[in-house]
Amino acid sequence: MRTLYNREDFVMTALDTLQRDLVTANHILAHEGVTDSLGHISVRHPDRPDRFFLSCSRSPELVKLDDIMEFDLDCNPIDQRGRPMYFERAIHGAIFQLRPDVQSIVHNHAYETIPFGLTKRPLKACVHPACGIGAHVPIWDIRESFGDTDMLITNMERGKAMARGMGQENSVLLPRHGCVVVGHSLKVATLNAVYFKINASLVLSSMMLGGEITYLSPGEIELTKELVYSDNSVQRMWDYWSRRCGDAG
Repeated sequence: MRTLYNREDFVMTALDTLQRDLVTANHILAHEGVTDSLGHISVRHPDRPDRFFLSCSRSPELVKLDDIMEFDLDCNPIDQRGRPMYFERAIHGAIFQLRPDVQSIVHNHAYETIPFGLTKRPLKACVHPACGIGAHVPIWDIRESFGDTDMLITNMERGKAMARGMGQENSVLLPRHGCVVVGHSLKVATLNAVYFKINASLVLSSMMLGGEITYLSPGEIELTKELVYSDNSVQRMWDYWSRRCGDAG
């Protein structure tokens, strides 16, 4: 016999699934070396675009369902319950405010990406699953906007300046700090963050060999996105990473 659910039941089920996926995304990013003890990933509320979900202040590998917190876009907690909060949650609130197309945001300090912010050498997509990088990765230097700081994006003024520096791109490098990567879904943002790191590693390895590096052309980037971002491809990668981090059912 078919069971009927009202709208409220459906929304609660969808939110529960999304929050559980957010926990898994934290574990994936940790296992794949995108985050270590630091870094975080958020996802926009599916029914309240003026809200988002983010873990309380905890290392990504250790995030549990009870750690997931809801925030408004000014980064105020809806129900803090004494839980500590990430200092840099303004990264998420600012981008969600300025980019309605963005549904998920990853901030990390993957070591392979750091040299490209230090040297200003352009980071470009060199392998097809990294097509989400696009044709350009901007660099936003907090020093140029705010002088000497603690390097952290701890308030909305800094967050909005960083978000403007990223513009309409899917990523931005933060010199002497790390990077931010976004996506049009939680799973796509996770994919983009993993391959942002992998792509940076491949470019660094290629530089050691010398000679000119062959990057993806703008046309290849756009055509490849159609396949890499297809539901089948995204779910295939998500299932693989979920199993690797031990979260697969």
